[in-house]
Amino acid sequence: MASMGSAGGVPVLILKEGSSRTRGKEAQRNNISAAKVISEIVKSSLGPRGMDKMLVDSLGDVTITNDGATILKEMDVEHPAAKMMVEIAKTTDTEVGDGTTSVVVLAGELLKKAEGLLDKDVHPSIIVDGYKKAADKTLEIYSDLAISTTSTDKEMLRKIARTSMATKMVSENKGLFADLAVEAILNVAQKVGNEYKVSLDDIKIEKKTGGSLDDTKKIDGIALDKEVVHPGMPKKVENAKIALISSALEIEKTEFDAKINIEEPEQIKAFMDEEEHLLSDMVEKIAKSGANVVICQKGIDDMVQHFMAKKGILAIRRAKESDMEKLAKATGGRVTNSLNDLTASDLGKAKLVEERKVGEDKWTFIEGCHNPHAVTILTRGGTDKVIDEAERSIHDALSVVKDVVQKPKVVAGGGAPETEASARLRRWAEKLSGREQLAALAFAESLEVIPITLAENAGLDPIDIIVDLRARHEKGEKWYGVNAIEGKATDMAKLEVYEPLVVKEQIIKAASEAATMILRVDDVIAGGKSRAPAGPPMPPGGGMGGMGGME
Repeated sequence: MASMGSAGGVPVLILKEGSSRTRGKEAQRNNISAAKVISEIVKSSLGPRGMDKMLVDSLGDVTITNDGATILKEMDVEHPAAKMMVEIAKTTDTEVGDGTTSVVVLAGELLKKAEGLLDKDVHPSIIVDGYKKAADKTLEIYSDLAISTTSTDKEMLRKIARTSMATKMVSENKGLFADLAVEAILNVAQKVGNEYKVSLDDIKIEKKTGGSLDDTKKIDGIALDKEVVHPGMPKKVENAKIALISSALEIEKTEFDAKINIEEPEQIKAFMDEEEHLLSDMVEKIAKSGANVVICQKGIDDMVQHFMAKKGILAIRRAKESDMEKLAKATGGRVTNSLNDLTASDLGKAKLVEERKVGEDKWTFIEGCHNPHAVTILTRGGTDKVIDEAERSIHDALSVVKDVVQKPKVVAGGGAPETEASARLRRWAEKLSGREQLAALAFAESLEVIPITLAENAGLDPIDIIVDLRARHEKGEKWYGVNAIEGKATDMAKLEVYEPLVVKEQIIKAASEAATMILRVDDVIAGGKSRAPAGPPMPPGGGMGGMGGME
């Protein structure tokens, strides 16, 4: 047994009882096959002709998506090597927001090719070194291939967003969604020196069932799923001056129990009058600042609501902290904690604050903000599942537009850069000596898995397509890729299919790192499963205690 040592014929137990150990080739085989299974699962969802997955969790909730990161996140993956594949999809999603399926497919192919080399007795360390050099060379090739653009080139940004949408369930609406994504990102982009910085947190995506995907729209401001607190308040305020208050508009209760001895009925009245005076004083301070809209993060006392309604102030209570921050960015206001500090300069401005019915609910829209640094995309659709997938698609589109605004370099899509890099890598690998050359060639071949998978998912013959692509690239037609819609090899730049350079770079970095990490493992030592704690002893006869005589 692997967990035994031996000293003078006496067995020495090293690993805990129930542990298992797999070594050498067997350990590598297990890890590689687990990672390949994950890669195979997402493979069919790559590209414009990719299929969707339906994932049902233990509670019976259903998710329908073709987003690689979402598929792997929703699956309950057990094997440690498979978990690493889930990890690279998540990281890619966090880092660049797109390319999550590609990264897993490429990592799986790198491991598949490595398996062939291991069978030929090429040492894992040599494969790892070869892969590392090839990955660095691929990044160089991509950098050389990249087309420079500008951070505010709306036409290019739209092409980038449309490409990201073309592979999604919402592809029929990609024009509308791409325009929304570009406008939203350019609204919230901040220029720092010569570069632009974008925080996706400044874009609020709200979902509401009803209407169709065509009814999705961008709001130059914030939509809150809250209604106006008092029926006597106006439901619409134009040229709004908005007070953002993070403290409760009510009289605070004491921290400890307090007793008040009241001997005369007048004292009760004085007590009530004082309370009313304090509350009306709060409203006076708000009105004095010139505010005609109040958005409060906490509660608003009924009496305060009444006084506000009298003054024609529109108020909303219990707004989320994150919404308060977005409102401050959108309206140019400042969130204040104390009414004593509230001045006219703290107020945010918006052309219109209005309560409207969205579906069954009443929402409040703060829109027409001047130069808003926070915006809302209100997503509509026929069912929850459609809206959820639309939200994921918008997130991807926003991410790729953000990538290009922050680093304005692009490459054509459709597997064109992978095919070009593969051809150049082959020529470069021939100069390498020894077995490293085999690993570098394996890396070059692995890159072609992207165009091959795009072709397979479109129902084409992958061999015909890849032969055609190689011939085109040999002639110097570097942007030829797989046109999955028409089912042939085409110049992807002419089709206006573009992707951000940073997404392509992230795919190479993450896939090669995951593959090399899995290849370096030659020993898997797994602890025994922890046993469930012992429950109360069962009564004799196996029945429930005290339930005798029941049938």
